[in-house]
Amino acid sequence: MADDLLAQIRGNGVVPRHVAVIMDGNGRWARERSLPRPLGHRAGMKAVRDVVEGAIAAGVEVLTLFAFSAENWQRPATDIAREVAELREQGVAVHVLGDRTRLAPGAREAVERVEHETRDGAKLALNLCISYSSRAELARAARLLAEDVLKGAKRLEDIGEDAVREKLYTAPWGDPDLLIRTSGEYRLSNFLLWQLAYTELYVTPVLWPDVTRRDLFGAILDYQRRDRRFGKVPV
Repeated sequence: MADDLLAQIRGNGVVPRHVAVIMDGNGRWARERSLPRPLGHRAGMKAVRDVVEGAIAAGVEVLTLFAFSAENWQRPATDIAREVAELREQGVAVHVLGDRTRLAPGAREAVERVEHETRDGAKLALNLCISYSSRAELARAARLLAEDVLKGAKRLEDIGEDAVREKLYTAPWGDPDLLIRTSGEYRLSNFLLWQLAYTELYVTPVLWPDVTRRDLFGAILDYQRRDRRFGKVPV
């Protein structure tokens, strides 16, 4: 069934270059099964792998995931090494977006290792939002711009939308074309508030641990049926 959806995607032509996902429902998934919450996060990791592989197959260039639990970076080094090898083999370059100072030392080391060892990946940029807050990101951009003005690197009148965009974590990859939110919730949860201004939204009731590449393909097909106007009035 997933292969049929993939064939339809390829036949339709336009694939979203940048897909963002709010990975919601790990805790609810565990609670419904009377399992500890950490097991929900572990089950969610399987969904991450399947969606990453599906994104590569569909031709998505950038995949930005939120919220990626910091707990996943506390696992044994052998587990992390095995996943790094798989990502590198798949051509995935991992980037971590967020306030790294809030991570435990072991988690920061794991983040740096994954980024370093996957830096040559050319098929997919995988952005993991860890310890991330969009409002904090915007405040950080404002501070960086203020510093530029104080140093004389920028004039006050030079600060516009483009200047702000250049200071965001997502600057190298641009804004998402498609946002997927799982678990049926209709809110942005302080995620990419600036970047989602003209992004197409897709909400699915499926809890994140149950998400597969088939769900990703369904979202992309829905995206392909839409008329993106970027705020313009149709003639």
